[in-house]
This record gives sequence, C-alpha cells and structure tokens, in this order.
Amino acid sequence: MAEKPSLARLDLNLLVPLDALLTERSVTRAAERLRLSQPALSAALARLRTHFNDPILARRGNTYELTPLAQRLAEYTPTALETARRVFDSQSEWQADSSTREFTLYGSDYAFSTVGAVASRLAAQRAPGVRFRFMLHTPPVVEDAANRLRSVDGLLMPHGFLSDLPYEDLWSDRWVIVAAASNERAQSGLTMDDLAMAHWVFTYQSLTSFTSATRQLQQLGLETTVDAVVESFLALPRYLVGTARLGLVQGALVPFATESGDVIAVEPPFDVTPLLNALWWHPSHRNDPEHAWMRALFREAGQVLGAEHASR
Repeated sequence: MAEKPSLARLDLNLLVPLDALLTERSVTRAAERLRLSQPALSAALARLRTHFNDPILARRGNTYELTPLAQRLAEYTPTALETARRVFDSQSEWQADSSTREFTLYGSDYAFSTVGAVASRLAAQRAPGVRFRFMLHTPPVVEDAANRLRSVDGLLMPHGFLSDLPYEDLWSDRWVIVAAASNERAQSGLTMDDLAMAHWVFTYQSLTSFTSATRQLQQLGLETTVDAVVESFLALPRYLVGTARLGLVQGALVPFATESGDVIAVEPPFDVTPLLNALWWHPSHRNDPEHAWMRALFREAGQVLGAEHASR
C-alpha cells in the first residue's frame, strides 16, 4: 500500500485557488475573485497540475471544462476549505455578544420565513455581530445530507427524510389546504371526493423530493392530477388564484397565503399527520460551543413559534 504524503509536505494554501478555479473554471475570473494577479493564479494552477498530475482545467474551444478528476475535487474542496476555516476560527473562549461568526443553514422558504426569521431576530438582540446565511436546499443536498452537513451548520427540515444524524426538535405544525377565494367548492368545505377530482399545485414531486402531506394523499389512495410543481411554499398560493386548483401549505404560512384576500384556507377532510420540524446537524459540531449556542437559539425560536401557533 502506498504511503500517504505527510501533511507537512502539502501546501494547504493551494486549497483557496483550487476552490476558485473549480468554481469559476477560468484563471482570469478566479484571479478577480481572489483579487490576485493572473500570473499568480497561473502559477498556482501549475503547482496544482503538478501535484495531481492532471490538467484540472481542459480547454474546449474558447472555454475551459473541468477534467473528470477536477469534477470529483469540486465535491470535496468546499468541505475541506470550510473545515479549515472552522479550525482557525475556533476560539478557546467564545462570547456571542462580541462574535462575528457566520452560521450557514440549508432549508426551505417555509423554514426561513418562520423559525429562521425568529432565530435571526433573537440573535440581533443578543449577538449583533453574528450573521446567518440561509440557503435553499435541493434534493441532492437532502440525499447527501450526512456529507453536506460537514461544511455547513445545519439543515432545517421536518422528520421523515433524514436519520442517523443529531437533531433538535423545534416545533410542530400542521398541513392546511389552500384554494382561490373564488373556488365555490372550497368555500363550502371539501370532501375526499373533491380532493380526488381536483387539480393540484404541489411544492415537490419526485421519488426523493416530496412533502409528508402529498405522500399521505397517495397512501389514502388518491391519484392526484398535478397542474404545476413549484419548489416554493410561499409562491404556491399565487398559482391557485383564478383557478379551481388546490394546494397544501403549513399552518404557519396561512397568514402569508391569505393576506391578499385572493386565497382561502380550508381544513383537510382527513386526519393529517402532524409536521415536526427539526434542526439537523453533523456530529462533528457536537463539542463546538458556538454551534451549541446556535442550537439553543433555534430551540428557543421553535418555542416562540409553538406558543404563537397554539394561541391561534
């Protein structure tokens, strides 16, 4: 078995230009991004090519493409770079009120407009220098959550999609049917037959991307007709206006969905499985005091939402 090279012999500074080159696929753009001269980036690329014995960027006509090896490196480099940042950003003592740390979380627009907004508001009161970066998740992120969570601070997602990862339960919600205010059938209440005959707008619809409510409809034997799929809970109500379509949103979003008066909320004619929202994170963060502070902040934000939900 070949002996692994000593870390002492590796120039970890090359991670930064490598990440820029893999992202920009251009020496010029990578140099502009890093505010370096083009010769300096070209020299870094030459060293990377020597180290990997691979061109990294291969010319195709007037553009450059990543080589097969570079495509694999593009999966690992952001994680390695973020991990290195975390190592050198760590402090023996951490005070939230003087910190400038940025926490990065994946989630849906539902999560960001509810618990994310409350957590950010609480942080502004207690740690004004702390920032949050909220990024919309995608099916590949969820499917590869165990690896993706190595380089971010968490994923806001209900139970039912992930397992074997640490999590913090935040608050429970429920699914509500929404329809256009002009939908006379919805105005008088909906039956299971109405649901079966209706045309729908779903937020997600694939083998690996779905909501618990739409899955429950399938389990109840409803073969739904889907007119549109939009990966945004906040945008979904606009696809109902002026139609006889139905949609499903979380109870916490009903005020957003109905505020214009064009959309109404209707209780489902079946017992909907409750939605238990959680913050999922990687085990490597377990002993990080900054991350523990963030988890406690989201727990509190969930309690605030839960109390608001119960008072309605």
